[in-house]
Amino acid sequence: MVDVTTSTGEGHMQLGAYSFGDVQTDPQTGRLGSTADGIRNLFDAITLADAAGLDYFGVGEHHTREMPASAPATVLAAAAGATTSITLGSSVTVLSTEDPVRVFQQFATIDAISGGRAEITAGRGSSVESFPLFGFSLGDYDDLYAEKLELLLALNENERVTWSGKFRPALDDALIVPRPVNGTLPIWLGTGGNPSSSIRAGKLGLPVAYGIIGGYADRFAPLTELYRQTALRAGHDASVIKVAVASPGLVAPTSQGAKDIYYEAWFRMMTELGKLRGFRPPTRPEFDAQANGRGALLVGSPSEVADRLITLHKSLGHTRHILQMDVGNLPQATFLQSIELLATEVLPAVRAELGDDSVELVANPPVDGSAGGAA
Repeated sequence: MVDVTTSTGEGHMQLGAYSFGDVQTDPQTGRLGSTADGIRNLFDAITLADAAGLDYFGVGEHHTREMPASAPATVLAAAAGATTSITLGSSVTVLSTEDPVRVFQQFATIDAISGGRAEITAGRGSSVESFPLFGFSLGDYDDLYAEKLELLLALNENERVTWSGKFRPALDDALIVPRPVNGTLPIWLGTGGNPSSSIRAGKLGLPVAYGIIGGYADRFAPLTELYRQTALRAGHDASVIKVAVASPGLVAPTSQGAKDIYYEAWFRMMTELGKLRGFRPPTRPEFDAQANGRGALLVGSPSEVADRLITLHKSLGHTRHILQMDVGNLPQATFLQSIELLATEVLPAVRAELGDDSVELVANPPVDGSAGGAA
């Protein structure tokens, strides 16, 4: 067993939000709003998160009518010029169906506009709409990701790149510009809990972001330990070993109010997903089991959400937690209120409890190889 101590050097737990550009229902007509309105609302949410003091906002790539944030880099570039301090990232970039050169150039451009606040979270994606859209085969799912991640990392480290692979034309001493403000971009590996992804991130010395969207959140503790042990055994400095968690959640003035509001939205989203993926709609008791205690849905009053974040940190030792609040056509006003409460009430409470040493942890839960889901 390896004794693991990690430190990000950031000095505190980071809190933030992420979104797929959820489209709201028009309160007057009851009809689903336009995708253009959804993107504008997303932009407004990012600027509010910055003004309120959140640490991070991520935009995840999706290609559906309900979640139309199909070009995260474009949204983040616009937000880069309208914000001052918040870190802007992808949550996630579906790297398997993207060109790594364009991804790097886009985020290096966001980095330039924002003064060094851009990040990439590269994943394979839990949704596969982009594969037929861009002409890729699901049969190449793993190989595409591995090759494109390799290229993205090479682009990040070198201004001139020579490279060849199976899925993209070769590069011969190609000039890759612009370059990031601080030399390189932070690149995180995003995963839904596949153990091989934790091992991959550890071997590469990349920070890892776990999408925990159901079940008990602390069941990911063996995976975070597997990641840390792998990274240290690969010779990586503890300063690069970082864990983030992305999960559904909502903060409202009262715990019951938050759960009642979020259940309606969550039920709508899960019902639509169930039609596509073949599972039945969730029940209220199932929701309540996940929206309390050890459950993955961080829904409640500011004090309840803060307490549950602190408890989860003791299991995972994570340095960043971000919430997906706008799901299932949640009203924009409710989304914005949740951002405000997360920034002004939850964040101070978490930092007061954990202090500036919150990012340092000695954790040795047993590594049993359990998985949290598909990457």
